[in-house]
Amino acid sequence: MTSIDRTDLRARYQEERDKRLRPEGNAQYLEPTGKFAHFLDDPYTEVVPREPLEDEVTVAVIGAGFAGLVTGARLKEAGVEDVRLIDGGGDVGGTWYWNRYPGAMCDTAAMIYLPLLEETGHMPSQKYTMAPEIFGHAQRIATTFDLYDNALFSAQVTALDWDETTHRWIISTNRGDKIRAQFVTMGTGPLHRPKLPGVPGIDSFEGHCFHTSRWDYEYTGGDPSGMPLTKLADKRVGIIGTGATSVQCIPHLARDAQELFVFQRTPSSIDVRNNLAIDPVEFAALGEGWQQEWAINFATLQTGGFTDVDLVKDGWTDIAQRIRDRVVAEMSVPGVEFGPETVQRAFDESDDEKMDEIRARVDALVNDPATAEHLKPWYRQLCKRPCFHDEYLQAYNEPGAHLIDTAGLGVERIDATGVWVAGEHYELDCLIFASGFEVGTEHARRAGFETTGRNGEALSEHWAEGMTTLHGINVHGFPNLFIVGPNQGANLISNITHNLVEAGTTVAATIAHAAACGAETVEVTEQAEQAWIDLLDGTGTSIFGNLDCTPGYYNNEGKPMGRRERLGASGYPAGPVAYFAYIDNWRSNGEFAGLEFLGPAQDHADPPNETTN
Repeated sequence: MTSIDRTDLRARYQEERDKRLRPEGNAQYLEPTGKFAHFLDDPYTEVVPREPLEDEVTVAVIGAGFAGLVTGARLKEAGVEDVRLIDGGGDVGGTWYWNRYPGAMCDTAAMIYLPLLEETGHMPSQKYTMAPEIFGHAQRIATTFDLYDNALFSAQVTALDWDETTHRWIISTNRGDKIRAQFVTMGTGPLHRPKLPGVPGIDSFEGHCFHTSRWDYEYTGGDPSGMPLTKLADKRVGIIGTGATSVQCIPHLARDAQELFVFQRTPSSIDVRNNLAIDPVEFAALGEGWQQEWAINFATLQTGGFTDVDLVKDGWTDIAQRIRDRVVAEMSVPGVEFGPETVQRAFDESDDEKMDEIRARVDALVNDPATAEHLKPWYRQLCKRPCFHDEYLQAYNEPGAHLIDTAGLGVERIDATGVWVAGEHYELDCLIFASGFEVGTEHARRAGFETTGRNGEALSEHWAEGMTTLHGINVHGFPNLFIVGPNQGANLISNITHNLVEAGTTVAATIAHAAACGAETVEVTEQAEQAWIDLLDGTGTSIFGNLDCTPGYYNNEGKPMGRRERLGASGYPAGPVAYFAYIDNWRSNGEFAGLEFLGPAQDHADPPNETTN
């Protein structure tokens, strides 16, 4: 690609970005309230009436997705037996309990995405496993580590309050439960609460509608295993959203609906998936510790590092290897010195090359030239979460499938019988919202409850100017509380579960140490927390937040990031791999620098300050 071509390409990227900018940012989305409040209900498990529970546990784990499961598993391994999972769903699984839409599968390779494979002795069936198998693996973890024994399901936490007198957390639920816990871990997930597009008239539609995270198989027919959606054979179906969820379910809708109308604001980047069955012989030959080796290998390559071999071999690592190879080639030229400009030049050239290939793939697979043109992404690959699929683009070759491109403006309005785009009305029997989950909103809103710490301070108030923690896990003023997630830690968004395993392992080590030394409370000192925030502040969200990207949840919907947004999406400045090495050393050396462990007889009101490494 010549420099003139690249200049023109940048101009096209900017033009497409500007079309999609909206001043309200995240506020453009709606909470599922009123007519849509049932989108938060559980359609899969009947809620059986019971008496409210009032008891005490050592560790309450709020959230039974992979964050809660790996934390519970590591706690059991560390000798902490009195562990209770609490979840609003009817079983473990989190995202993979709720997401049962047709075609749902992981988009990070299962060998590194599914946690605790070695510990549970499980071999994934495919490189990218389907949702029922992932849900089954969540259940396998719970069974292997006896996490079902004391679990509490179909119970949504409504409040979490610290009792300074007893040094216990009081957990209230919508079932009237009052549970006391010495320690609480929160793994409510970064993508947890469904959101709806803020389209005028959205509540006026009189046809059938649902959110993809609550797929209505009673209406559509079929099941999560991929059986045909037979009840859509005479239906005109519309779907709003073309992100990772739509990419997976649209092939099924296009195949089975009488007509399908896909309302697109921004096309996704669709790379080759090339799913393959896992070879049992090769799997059996993997040595002890293989999953950690594979996870670090993936994280190293995906974040621009160097390794001798690519163990995972997927689209996430492909562009990173291209950048690396270009840097190596440039460094072989006499007089060329390694530096930020060399890396940036390699990144630009590699990304342009990759996106050219992705756009060319659209032309190769989509029969109608006009439809193909609208499906081409005009932005850098990592501006939005990359998608990998081998049937999505071909779905638009189905005779009943119609791509309704909105030229970046989104749906104009919705009325009783359908959807309006650019003055044209599309009559529908069913409208499906594939609008994703809340990102960047207040923590209490996403979690579904408020957390109140020492002196009656709410966590939402404590974080009013931005998230503040040590390692993304401990919060000053909130003793014995542990947060399990990616933010302010590794922040490796290409493989979320790697973050969760490391965080859960850290939490378990900390709680086990507290038990060993007879501590009643554990809390990060104010000075240690501030030192960690000073380290993170100003680092942004790695390259994603710094690119001039089309709006999306990676870049705060295109709105400039203030300090609050930066802190909420920040990660270790040296990168995920360096963080994983740092946190392993931190929890293994026995010092737990920055944390204060206090026994029953010590003053808990104002623990002394100390710095962290």
